[in-house]
Amino acid sequence: MTRDEFLNRFHHLRQVRPEPDFPLPKQGLPAAVLIPLIDRPALTMLFTRRAAHLKHHGGQISFPGGRQEPQDEDLVVTALRETEEEIGLPPTEVEIVGQLERYRTVSGYEVTPFIGLISPPLVLEPDYNEVASIFEVPMSYLMDKANHNVHVVNRNGYAHPIYFIHWQQQHIWGATAAFVRNLANHMDI
Repeated sequence: MTRDEFLNRFHHLRQVRPEPDFPLPKQGLPAAVLIPLIDRPALTMLFTRRAAHLKHHGGQISFPGGRQEPQDEDLVVTALRETEEEIGLPPTEVEIVGQLERYRTVSGYEVTPFIGLISPPLVLEPDYNEVASIFEVPMSYLMDKANHNVHVVNRNGYAHPIYFIHWQQQHIWGATAAFVRNLANHMDI
């Protein structure tokens, strides 16, 4: 999938129903992530593996992002600030082309994913206190729902889906996989 193919399919007028998220008993904390799409001849999506020592989600695959801070004027700023802090990608290198529905997580956040196009060459400087590694996965693989797995668990009387996408030795799951699946739903026209 090329940049133009992605943009043509992403910017359609059809209403997309997002995957179910976690029903929070009260409003969650605002957060944002960047879904970085690398503008190669065939688009790729960039992921990070969180540092193993982190208290929350250590060692898990994620997108750059985090909680909104008081100085952030909006959630786009949050996603871009966190991306620069985590992988050294300046906001000026990211073209925001859209966003997905807010997604509530079991950890109490309401996360808004923003989609950003990035043109190579990439000069990334990961903060190894937060990020253990960075890798890319072809968009064609991620948008193919045959590569998605859904496992349903019961939590507090609710059936709650957990999403999994396996790529080579990487195991993308939870909210990160749900963001990918919501994008795949959006692209499935």
